[in-house]
Amino acid sequence: MSGIEGKVVAITGASSGIGEATALLLAERGAKIVLGARRPERLEALAARIEESGGEAVWARTDVTRREDMSGLVKLARDRYGKLDVLVSNAGIGLISRLDDLRVEDWEEMIDVNLKGVLYGIAEALPVFREQGFGHFVNTVSTAGLRIVPLQSVYAGTKNAVRTISEGLRQEAGDSLRVTVVSPGAVRTDFAERMDPAVKDQIDKMMEIALSPDAVARAIAFAIQQPDGVDVSDIVVRPTAQG
Repeated sequence: MSGIEGKVVAITGASSGIGEATALLLAERGAKIVLGARRPERLEALAARIEESGGEAVWARTDVTRREDMSGLVKLARDRYGKLDVLVSNAGIGLISRLDDLRVEDWEEMIDVNLKGVLYGIAEALPVFREQGFGHFVNTVSTAGLRIVPLQSVYAGTKNAVRTISEGLRQEAGDSLRVTVVSPGAVRTDFAERMDPAVKDQIDKMMEIALSPDAVARAIAFAIQQPDGVDVSDIVVRPTAQG
């Protein structure tokens, strides 16, 4: 199925930022949205907002580090709408710091959310896509994986791991499934909230040039709306002022 109208799209990390913007845009264009994130009060409010605007949305509290939660999100899509067309794996965290700081628990959390969370999504959605004979993975990575800089070693590593896995998945997928990687640059989100204060100051300065999450949502929509047989594999979206 080409276009967006009528497609069932599950989105992780949907309660704010890029995930929220993507949900609103796709719902406006006629998709049925399945919202997943760890903050149920935000998901409930977002689903209500979509429905008040004439769209369709359901939600489930989803921690992508728990495979059973990802299973539940995919099951919700199928139970409510009978299928799943697109899985947008957008949940991610960036607890960046110097390697010398040895923030090993932060490293593990980024691996769990940014990498294993995507793998759990693949594990749950791929059999469904195979059974249906169609499906589309959209994985949000980062320009941090394209230009490696200090403080972002582990974060960039998790994003590049997803990039590599996505390319392997694309090659294994055959002619009925699609795989898209979207690499945002600086985006105005709450990305820096849990960072060390000194690092957060650096990131906050980047917000002066940052994109609105809507810009990334439009890129995701562009990939989804392509005709059958057209796979937009890799999209980079960043501010013109970003180096």
